[in-house]
Amino acid sequence: MLTQKIRSDMTAAMKAKDDLRVQTLRGALAAFVNELVAKGRKPTEELADNDAVTVLKRLAKQRKEAAEVYVKGGRAELAEKETKELKLIEEYLPQMASREEIEKVARVKMQELGIVAGSPAEASAKAGKLTGAVMKEFAGRADGNDVKEVVQNLLSS
Repeated sequence: MLTQKIRSDMTAAMKAKDDLRVQTLRGALAAFVNELVAKGRKPTEELADNDAVTVLKRLAKQRKEAAEVYVKGGRAELAEKETKELKLIEEYLPQMASREEIEKVARVKMQELGIVAGSPAEASAKAGKLTGAVMKEFAGRADGNDVKEVVQNLLSS
């Protein structure tokens, strides 16, 4: 399971004295415990893989947003640290769908739902329905922002 893999990787990182990896993985394990407690379960239980992936996605999103804020604030060294942590977290996430894959699925869903690109008013009304269908198809393997952009491009063309 994912939690066990992270725990064993953290132990290996401790032995290798890889401080950044230790801190990042320790933070992920703490987030897993917090998720268990939030769901009314015992902290000693193990988080299911799908819930662990959800928590890791949340942590990745936090790192990405923090890095952007640090860059805007002129704190490149802190942004670099957040980016490194993001890369470590992404190692444990399932492979995300590429824009090409998203576009293929979106085109198929457009045909299934009978949606054709039209005026901007019609496109915005249909965008939500199409985005939802595409997101459901990928079941968490696609970034919401990427799906939104692909759908908007398809509907406006």
